[in-house]
Amino acid sequence: QVQLVESGGGLVQAGGSLRLSCAASGRTFSSYAMGWFRQAPGKEREFVAGINWSGRSTNYADSVKGRFTISRDNGKRTVYLQMNSLKPADTAVYYCAADPSTYRAVVTTASRDYDSWGQGTQVTVSS
Repeated sequence: QVQLVESGGGLVQAGGSLRLSCAASGRTFSSYAMGWFRQAPGKEREFVAGINWSGRSTNYADSVKGRFTISRDNGKRTVYLQMNSLKPADTAVYYCAADPSTYRAVVTTASRDYDSWGQGTQVTVSS
């Protein structure tokens, strides 16, 4: 498995920006896809964005397309989520996750396909 540590959450006003980071340790970072999920109070965990092992393929939830950007730096073993034009509906705990399948070409959106999870970081967007 992979150990993941998120950072960068916080309180921001609507329309503002935040950048989340997720540092990984363990098996070879450059061989597996990474995803960001979020969970709001009383709601199920949902897929937000994902990026494949090379960084050439990404996938986004419809609710964040055009506002969020996922990227990775394999040299730093870190994946990022740049969040712009934040809305109160984006308020949630954000988790990064690692896909155990090496060199999977397509980014999976199903949480069951990820086997390692970070502890989560709170993002709160005020109106």
